[in-house]
Amino acid sequence: MQFTRAKGYDSFCPLGPWIETVLDPVDLRVTAAAYGELRQDGRTSQMVHDVPSLIAFASSIMTLLPGDVILTGTPAGVGPIRDGDTRQHRDPKGSAH
Repeated sequence: MQFTRAKGYDSFCPLGPWIETVLDPVDLRVTAAAYGELRQDGRTSQMVHDVPSLIAFASSIMTLLPGDVILTGTPAGVGPIRDGDTRQHRDPKGSAH
């Protein structure tokens, strides 16, 4: 499970200030912008493995608890983030963060 090695260490992935927990993950839009320019735009329905399958696989090899986050790949357009860069993400309801 690549993502356990690449993204699973303490302090490696600060998230927040909150995480949305009431949503249907079947066809969520995932976007990211840098300096107001849309860089990534994809949908969870385009993932190689659907969300229920990812949860089933992860829970078969590790204990998942409420609040745990499973990090996967990223839509096309990923690029480097440099010191001082700003990124903007939108939650499933469309609010910018």
